[in-house]
Amino acid sequence: MPKLRHVALVAGAALLTRRALRRRIQASPLWPMPALEEPISGRPRSRALRLLVTSHETVADGVVRLRLEGRDLPRWEPGAHLDLVLPSGLVRQYSLCGDPEDTSSYTIAIRLVENGRGGSREVHEQLAEGMELEVRGPRNRFPLVVAPAYVFVAGGIGITPVLPMLRALPENAEWRLLYAGRDRASMPFLEEVEKLGHDRVTVVEGRPDLDALEVSEGTALYCCGPEGLMTAVAARFPDVRLERFAPRTSSHGNAEFEVELRRSGRTLTVPAGSTVLQAVRRELPDTAYSCEQGFCGTCQQRVLEGEIDHRDELLTDDERPDSMLICVSRSRSDRLVLDM
Repeated sequence: MPKLRHVALVAGAALLTRRALRRRIQASPLWPMPALEEPISGRPRSRALRLLVTSHETVADGVVRLRLEGRDLPRWEPGAHLDLVLPSGLVRQYSLCGDPEDTSSYTIAIRLVENGRGGSREVHEQLAEGMELEVRGPRNRFPLVVAPAYVFVAGGIGITPVLPMLRALPENAEWRLLYAGRDRASMPFLEEVEKLGHDRVTVVEGRPDLDALEVSEGTALYCCGPEGLMTAVAARFPDVRLERFAPRTSSHGNAEFEVELRRSGRTLTVPAGSTVLQAVRRELPDTAYSCEQGFCGTCQQRVLEGEIDHRDELLTDDERPDSMLICVSRSRSDRLVLDM
């Protein structure tokens, strides 16, 4: 966004009081837009909503909380997330951390990633109260299951999907939380978490000692946080439920392979440093895509031949044998054939 335009947006937003913002919601048609069908894959997108930013506040070092308001918003359950479409066109996924019963607003929290791809910086530095944003969802691939007991492990901003879970648990539920962060000042919602848990919450500044973590049989274990933390927890507890917002790593590496686009009659090479999506769009520039992280499903394609190296967090077990998200997944074989 050009600097002058950004300054004008921020200045204009500053003139709106929160009461005025809510009047604007009540007077404008901010209802859900219809589902769209992708021109290539045919997979419908999640319903899109136009929402108003009514709060943009710092809640911890490097963390801002956004309140997005609308009308008659879809309900959600703990563990759900939104796809946030930023003004630049970037799409990022953020866990909902507000009240699932509130159908007038969604709340998300975003940590600034200094060396990231720019999405979190745009949220921190360019979004302001009074701006309208498009969101898609909510969607939930991290649901809270019924279990005799629960153990939660959260690292930093990974507390966001866990917080609604803690609020939703019955008062007599058996649960424990290990909450780790760089330091207390960088850990969002820490005060609320400690009030919820009292002696059930262990707060660690720095790297947690996972060897001391005990999870009895039948206990539901949830983990969200930096990739290193989740990998370490998964290595010790294979049945852990994870919430990832980055493509999963693979033991098959990123070797070069060939892709045939059967309907287009074209064959192309996917280099080691490129994704299938990037290679395909050089031949078919209108190929639909969105998040480029394996979460939204926009780039899903049918696979006719070849062995897929799945790296997404979206497809079901039934979908995986003959389809892939070409923004992140690769090939285990020397050749893939796509129905494109």
